[in-house]
Amino acid sequence: MSDSRTRSRADRRRAKDEPGADKRPLAPDLKVVETQVFRGPNYWSYDPAIRLLVDLGALEDWPSNTIPGFVDGLVEMLPGIAEHSCSLGRRGGFGERLREGTWLGHVAEHIALELQRESGAHVYRGKTRSAGEAGRYNVIYGYWEERVGLAAGDLAVRLVNHLVRPEEDFDFLVELERLILLAERRAFGPSTQAIIDEAASRDIHWIRLNEASLVQLGWGKYQQRIRATMTSKTSALAVDIAGDKHVTRVLLASAGLPVPRGEIVQSEDETVAAATRIGFPVVTKPLDGNHGRGVGLDLRNEDDVRAGFRRALPEARRGQVIVESFVAGNDYRVLVVGGRMVAVAERVPAHVIGDGTHTVSDLVEIANSDPRRGIGHEKVLTRIKVDDAAIELLRKQGYGLDDVPPAEAFVKLAATGNMSTGGNSIDRTWEAHEENVEIAEEAARVVGLDVAGIDFLAPDITEPVRETGGAIVEVNAAPGFRMHTNPTEGEAQFVAKDVVDLLFPAGTPSRIPIVAVTGSNGKTTTTRMISHIFKGMGRSVGMTTTDGIYIDERLVKRADASGPKSAQMVLQNPRIDFAVFETARGGILREGLGYGKNDVAVVLNVTGDHLGLKGIDSLEQLAAVKQVVVEAVPKTGWAVLNADDELVAGMRKACSGSVILFSMQERNDLVDRWVRRGGKAVVLEKGPRGEMMVIKEGRRTMPIAWVHTLPATFEGRARMMVQNAMAAAAAAHAAGAHLHDIRQGLRSFTTSIYQAPGRLNVFDLDGVKVVIDYAHNAAGLETLGDFVERLTTDAPNGGRPGQASWSANLRVAVVATAGDRRDEDMRQLGRVAARYFDDVIIREDRNSRGRKRGETAALILEGVREAIASGARAGNAEIVVDEMEAARKALDRSRPGDLVVLCVDYATEVFKELESRRSLAAPTIFASTGGNGQVEGPGGDPDVLGA
Repeated sequence: MSDSRTRSRADRRRAKDEPGADKRPLAPDLKVVETQVFRGPNYWSYDPAIRLLVDLGALEDWPSNTIPGFVDGLVEMLPGIAEHSCSLGRRGGFGERLREGTWLGHVAEHIALELQRESGAHVYRGKTRSAGEAGRYNVIYGYWEERVGLAAGDLAVRLVNHLVRPEEDFDFLVELERLILLAERRAFGPSTQAIIDEAASRDIHWIRLNEASLVQLGWGKYQQRIRATMTSKTSALAVDIAGDKHVTRVLLASAGLPVPRGEIVQSEDETVAAATRIGFPVVTKPLDGNHGRGVGLDLRNEDDVRAGFRRALPEARRGQVIVESFVAGNDYRVLVVGGRMVAVAERVPAHVIGDGTHTVSDLVEIANSDPRRGIGHEKVLTRIKVDDAAIELLRKQGYGLDDVPPAEAFVKLAATGNMSTGGNSIDRTWEAHEENVEIAEEAARVVGLDVAGIDFLAPDITEPVRETGGAIVEVNAAPGFRMHTNPTEGEAQFVAKDVVDLLFPAGTPSRIPIVAVTGSNGKTTTTRMISHIFKGMGRSVGMTTTDGIYIDERLVKRADASGPKSAQMVLQNPRIDFAVFETARGGILREGLGYGKNDVAVVLNVTGDHLGLKGIDSLEQLAAVKQVVVEAVPKTGWAVLNADDELVAGMRKACSGSVILFSMQERNDLVDRWVRRGGKAVVLEKGPRGEMMVIKEGRRTMPIAWVHTLPATFEGRARMMVQNAMAAAAAAHAAGAHLHDIRQGLRSFTTSIYQAPGRLNVFDLDGVKVVIDYAHNAAGLETLGDFVERLTTDAPNGGRPGQASWSANLRVAVVATAGDRRDEDMRQLGRVAARYFDDVIIREDRNSRGRKRGETAALILEGVREAIASGARAGNAEIVVDEMEAARKALDRSRPGDLVVLCVDYATEVFKELESRRSLAAPTIFASTGGNGQVEGPGGDPDVLGA
């Protein structure tokens, strides 16, 4: 945790030394301007965090030490806050900062953390930074549960304002209790939490799938699910058997296991008749009940049996009740996981111990004041509930609620020892007789449960039940763990370990490899190339791009899917064994990454396309955003970085794992040094036959492929595709692909409309060459323009020497950019377009992103006209706002021998237009094969591109 930094030291010193100087009147002005929740590594933190953009208002002039009573009042309400270490790095550091004087945004950060810790969460990290404007700060703090974290932030702001000027209707203790209750409602139960904690300790990632306890452990094809202690391996049939106590008893008896005699009844008279046949005393319980609800024990006469039936019937979902012979003895729960006993607990019914002074009611209240007791399963013990059944049980013992039991008297308040009815537990794991353990394990196998709770009644678990007269009275699916993990007496048993061992045996993977690709340009194509390589290796690849979500090459959702939610959708899919994510700046800034770690991070470039958004105003800040994927690389992972981009190359210092550099420069000093020191790099080597893409490592050189043999590079003319292929090769190599597989993947990848819609798709339309691309910023259009130059002139193309080029009569381009870019970025796009094209048509995206219709196009037109005035190539420029209308206009004015470049937003719709224009005489659509004559078939449904 660290303090906010906005004003100069002199300003701060003056504020502290001269409390009354140049200050606005003290007022409770702290307010939240914006709230964000980051669910993974992000720009601000490695861990999930909440960001509050706060405005201090007049409080900017009032640090903590200048506000009368502020520090003492805060410490009185939250004593633990003074013990925070803060940036001083020692316990109590924040208390010192408070008394020396710190700004109130920083104070709100620490309050939000302490409030969560009061509710039981273990969160410690936070920081506060200036937001660039006077009085505005970014308050960042960790959280365990999202809603609780947000509520803690809101309460922290209210508390700061209350300490500045008391609010009449603000009761801090009431508000704190509400927060704690919210935390208890949102928390997992003890059993679920124990399994999650064990999984997390093994670096097994988990995803909460609903508002309750349904949780996914692991990713993709390796995932397992749990709901409380029910697992993916739990048989539904076994659960049904365990839920039917009669069927369970019959099956156990047929296996020779000790069980009581019993019958099913549906009326009071049947119950009495069955009890008579079995012999008193008997037990009544619902056929399909749980948690000991509705159970009547030691019923010795007809009236008790009738009352027992009436108590059990409401808890019986199918209206049937069991009458069983009563087995005397202590109540034991044997937990069996994977066919092996892992814990034994003796369950003691809810009770109080008399002291000769207090009434039963008083003793119950004292017992329930134990902080370990809560409502239901929210804590390790459950509060004792005094209901009609408890009062009747008291009566049988000779007590009423207002009676005072003698000292040391054991007063039962529940007939059964269930924890859910307020019972206690005593660990007996190491005392159970081996024969009893064997019986319990056999019972779990007979029923078929992977995780089973076997209920024994026996005089002593240390003696064989076949000799002492004990029996199995119930087999439970999804048994609770808290009696074992948090026994009232005895040693805690870490039973969650056995469940995780069952789900993920030693050597079994839990996570699929993740490759994350980011950069300003080229992300989508590089992502597709990597995915294509691994699909060729037989992997089931989940891929997210700005075009949509693909599962094993099938488009399952068409959308801009370059954010964290899309990544989560892939990781939840049970078919996937490899994931490739296009990771955009917007998703990182909005919610962070959708996962904790990526095995390979690819950063292509950093350009100024996205400046001016979300407080990112410089290339260095933008690089820091994209660096998040590099920071998410573990020690065993790799980062693939563009050595030709200084900002990207600098990210190598932020990588915990290894680094592969790639460079298109003939000589790159960084790469040369890197390779000499034993590092890996992907570079181009020029020779008589053209360019060869190779991997260099020390003195070793491993050839990948000739550039001119890769269809996507158009004989090497498409230099951006060459760069994308180098990054893809490096990423695939880092992820474990063999060089043969990398070569085959790159040689079979084309930029056809089917494999890469909207990414350098080239068509021959009745003698007019048409290029469809997504170029939407100046840097992207520059690379596209360079491709056009290499394609239409005799300029060096990076392919084989003497390779012929094609000349275009007229170059027509349709260009556009997103409306949330800076005005200067839009003008620069126009300038670039004017340099490369004769005729420029300017359109707009359907989503104007906050701008008025036509405003974006007008700014681009300004740039075109500026360039024309300076002697640029363009001779004509106009605005046609609608994308399809602009495309049709460009195609209408073209003639054989012309080149039309369409920078699209909806590639499929533009492709349909091209299909409708093809004459029967020229039905062939050429893929991006560099003119080698290979044909991408003319058929196909544009609505299922990429399917």
